[in-house]
Order: sequence, then structure tokens, then C-alpha cells
Amino acid sequence: MYHTAKQRLLDLFDKQIVIRSRDLDQYKISRIEVSRLCKRGVIQRVGRGIYRLVNAEITEHQTLAEVGKAIPNGVVCLLSALRFHDLTTQAPFEVWMAIDVKAHLPKTNLPIKFVRFSGSALSDGVETHRMDGMEIKVYCLAKTVADCFKYRHKIGLDVALEALRECRKSGRCSIDDLWRYAKVCRVSNVMMPYIEAMTV
Repeated sequence: MYHTAKQRLLDLFDKQIVIRSRDLDQYKISRIEVSRLCKRGVIQRVGRGIYRLVNAEITEHQTLAEVGKAIPNGVVCLLSALRFHDLTTQAPFEVWMAIDVKAHLPKTNLPIKFVRFSGSALSDGVETHRMDGMEIKVYCLAKTVADCFKYRHKIGLDVALEALRECRKSGRCSIDDLWRYAKVCRVSNVMMPYIEAMTV
């Protein structure tokens, strides 16, 4: 029975890099088996109720996958979204994640920097990407740029300007998309002179 549960767990890890303990019931894997495998050094706990194989290959987006699994209602944003979209060479130590302004702050020991969004600023521009067998929510590039201007005092105006320049230079954002999310984030007046300077 133990070997069967262990094999089911290993098969599950073949499909996704991290699993939540609450997802195990549907696979008929008990938490006792998980605890036993942790003690044997087969799997490790990386967050509250989040596990991965000890010898799992580390990928570029592994932390995003772990955070996305731990905080399924959160959306990767700001510096972490810039990194995801290859718009910066900076690799932030923490994963920047947007949660609802009224949401209870999740308890986790994962490296997460929470930012509170509300209304359309939270819900608009969300993309779902699959990485390492997990579905992760990340803001689209144009929304990320607008967010950077909104939080320029927190991350730096230079970061926001670089993001705007790079997304325009790469042709990955249209002016219309940038204006749309500038309005959603209420930074139209802030972004206007910079966008106009790039279109003359």
C-alpha cells in the first residue's frame, strides 16, 4: 500500500513540479504518506502545504510555480511580471504578487511581496500561463507597464521608463493597449508625456 501511494505521488510529480497537500485526496494519497516521504528525503515542504521532489530540476520559473500554487487567487505583477515577460534582467528576490485589497493576507514562508489591487486594476489584463505543469496568473505586458508607473514610488521611475521603452522597442505593446491600461491604473496623466515622446 505504501509503495502504491508513493508511486502515485511520484507520478503526480511527473506532471507538475509542486503539489498542494489539499489536492492529494483526489489521488488517494494520505498526509501520513506525504509526511513519511518527507522524513525519507524523497520530497520536501517548500511552503505551507506545498511540496516538491527533493531532487527536482530547478527551473527559471520554479518559484513562480510554487507561489502560484500556494496563492491561486494572486496574480504575478510588477518586477516579477517584468522578469516573466523578459523585459528586465533583474531577478527580484521576492515574487511580487497582486491580491485583492480586501483579501486576508495569506500565511506562507515563500518569498512573496504582496501588493493590494482592487476592481479592474486587479481583474483586467490577467493572462494564464502554464509552466512546470502549473497554471500561473500573470498580468499582460501592457498592464505590467502601467502598474510600474502606478507603483513608481515603490519600484522606481527608472524601472517604469525602461519597461515602457523596451516594450515599445520590441513592438510587443500597442499604444492603444498602453493607453487602455493607463486608464485602468489611473496613470494616464503620468504616462502621457512619456508615450507621446516615443511616438513623435
